[in-house]
Amino acid sequence: MENSTTTAVAPDAEDDIAPIDLPKQGIDPQRLPLPEATQPLKILWQYVIVLTVIHVMALLAFLPYMFTWSGVILGVLGHFTFGMLGITIGYHRLLTHRGFTCPKWLEHTLAVFGMCNLQDSPARWVAIHRMHHQHSDHQPDPHSPLASFLWGHVGWVVCRHRDLDRTSHYERYVRDLLRDPFYLRLERKEGWFFVFLAHAMLITAVGAVFGYAISGGLISEAIRYSYSWFVWAVAVRTVFVLHGTWTVNSLSHVFGYRNYETRDNSRNNWLVALISHGEGWHNNHHAQPRSAAHGHRWYEFDMSWRVIQFLEMIGLAKDVVRPKANTTEG
Repeated sequence: MENSTTTAVAPDAEDDIAPIDLPKQGIDPQRLPLPEATQPLKILWQYVIVLTVIHVMALLAFLPYMFTWSGVILGVLGHFTFGMLGITIGYHRLLTHRGFTCPKWLEHTLAVFGMCNLQDSPARWVAIHRMHHQHSDHQPDPHSPLASFLWGHVGWVVCRHRDLDRTSHYERYVRDLLRDPFYLRLERKEGWFFVFLAHAMLITAVGAVFGYAISGGLISEAIRYSYSWFVWAVAVRTVFVLHGTWTVNSLSHVFGYRNYETRDNSRNNWLVALISHGEGWHNNHHAQPRSAAHGHRWYEFDMSWRVIQFLEMIGLAKDVVRPKANTTEG
């Protein structure tokens, strides 16, 4: 069996990135300057306010009044439905890398699930991630932790990036998506954000109806359940998915092991893989970006890949891109 520290050349790594010596362990907080397109730094206060509000709402989960088993269960189920199906499978492996194809109705459904996580429109998310792969851990990378750990985790989210602040600026990265009127409409007047609001209001309203029904018509319980479902099934779940995604950008470029010699500092991190449904096998992903499977060795469990395999088995996923056989542990 091959040792986990053994590396192989990544045949699918981008060829247009100049090589650079990167640290083998840890990071130098000043290793990279911030992307030039973010200078001078300008805080996007609308992002700061929205993210602050959702984090404060999530903290309400510590109040006993907000606890209901149904709210907690829905929060967990939402992590799989909106987080895994929406972000990991939908935004990332399908829309960004085209690791498989599926019917348009399913693609659009996965994109709607993705919008329910406060992670921007499908097109902007894809543009940012494609730019990340093009310049990974080099100065133009939108969110390399080699600039600073805080920047790689969340700083890049709340600071203006001139190449990413308007659809006309990043459309060159996502022309394939914007040919679809569905994605183009979502770019207008923050359409994706209203999808998030609509899903939050729907969950809250259904919680009120559920509480009213199981309590025999008590208005007080209808109100409590609506609050509980909002806090657990919307706020807590959204915050957990947000940080799960952000840790892929930060922790998985700092801590972990490498199966492949890529032109960046990407790492395989089991903890990140656990909380992000397989996204933490990040060195594998950077070695073979189009592969729908991120876990390349038998012990690298990738739940998102299992779901894609199931979709393939029932005929809903086609043209599934698999890891190259000669680069995985046999």
